[in-house]
Amino acid sequence: MAIIEIKNLYKVYDERKVPVRALDGINLTIEKGEFLAIVGPSGSGKTTLLNILGGLDDPTEGSVIVDGVEITALPSDQRIEYRLHHIGFVFQAYNLIPVLTAMENVMFILELQGKHKEERESRSRALLQAVGLEERAHDRPGMLSGGQQQRVAVARALATKPSFILADEPTANLDSKTAAGLLDLMAQLNRDEKMTFLFSTHDPHVMEKARRIITIQDGRIVGDEKRS
Repeated sequence: MAIIEIKNLYKVYDERKVPVRALDGINLTIEKGEFLAIVGPSGSGKTTLLNILGGLDDPTEGSVIVDGVEITALPSDQRIEYRLHHIGFVFQAYNLIPVLTAMENVMFILELQGKHKEERESRSRALLQAVGLEERAHDRPGMLSGGQQQRVAVARALATKPSFILADEPTANLDSKTAAGLLDLMAQLNRDEKMTFLFSTHDPHVMEKARRIITIQDGRIVGDEKRS
């Protein structure tokens, strides 16, 4: 079952009146439950593609359809609302709110969704337990290691029960052992929860875990490898 359909996607930046094609006719279908890595050299268009998939940027041409909804056609306010309820994000820089505890960081996005306090607390506690941080629930990000902060970010991304999770270089700031543990966690969530993960990465460890690798070069797909 297709969860994301990308059709004839172009993104052109007008830099000093010289057009630069960041994406050059991308067509791609992603199935529910995939554990997929988008790879390619710097400047190949990986992050641009993720930003458009996440509704953070507009394409110059083409469309992205998620669960039957053409998110690239939604007006700005509706796209923000759609992101809040359907797309989870895990960023390289964690992007946790420093004055909030781990628990509060996870709860915050549920508060934005208008969930009741009891539901916010119970779901956040269960997710922190799932990522192995139940005992650190009341610690602020500054008291946590990089790997622990990234685990909080994964819990936060899962909190809204999104259609899929976009992870942009999630292991870039982690040592190899911590990165391996985080990848094992996300692979387990993918298996157990059937959660769809899309990575943008240079990390060979992510590529090793991925069951599908999309290679992008100069804004075009030049490889699509599926693994058992």
